[in-house]
Amino acid sequence: MKRPRSGLSVLIVDDEAPARRKVRRFLEAEPGVLEIREAVDGPGAVEAIRDQEPDLVFLDIQMPGLDGFGVLDALPTGAAPKVVFVTAFDDFAVRAFEVHAVDYLLKPFDAGRFTQAFARAREAVRAPAGAEERNRFRALLAELASGRQIEEPRLLVDAGGHSVLLRAGEVERVEAAGNYARVHSAGRVFRLRATINDLERRLTGAGLLRVNRSTLVHADGIAEIAWEPHGDGVIRLKGGGKVRLSRRYRHTLTRFR
Repeated sequence: MKRPRSGLSVLIVDDEAPARRKVRRFLEAEPGVLEIREAVDGPGAVEAIRDQEPDLVFLDIQMPGLDGFGVLDALPTGAAPKVVFVTAFDDFAVRAFEVHAVDYLLKPFDAGRFTQAFARAREAVRAPAGAEERNRFRALLAELASGRQIEEPRLLVDAGGHSVLLRAGEVERVEAAGNYARVHSAGRVFRLRATINDLERRLTGAGLLRVNRSTLVHADGIAEIAWEPHGDGVIRLKGGGKVRLSRRYRHTLTRFR
């Protein structure tokens, strides 16, 4: 049973010292934090969670040896604290966010995004998880252990102050914006820290096609293509708007012939 505390006890788990320092610096600026401890690997994290019973863990997923999922799987049922995942974008991490994690910080994140995640985590700590949530989380871990992949890719996008989880089928088109991407869905535009090349690799099998250097379009959203004499085309979208189809990417349409 947890001992009563006047503030939050937080554990930072990351195998990279600069990443731990960054989270610690942001935590020290937040009110209501009683103590901050660190673990540098998975086994150390398991020991710290069992011994110290922190209220909240900022947990890196991709660590050598025992990763973040392995850490949580090693804990007794019902013993997992509230978790904010801190890592690079990952399909498994998105799935974990959907069913268990309080929030998800995508590196690199700034102080504003951290404050949002911490505020959400603080509220979650005040409302302990019930048996249903714990059971859903154990089911997630079993799925991960079996090696099954998520059937449909998901994108965790920034909606300005909060995050939204989109299925690939809900994405109408994606436009490159430097190291970010603009994701269009149901009349809204979201931001995602990912390159167009990364998203092409992840989403091509889910119906999104690369149509030019900077754009992916969902095949279901194409109304018609007007071909030009030099080989390029203009795609008219069902939801409105037009996108140029470069002849370099015409081969992406061959699967529908």
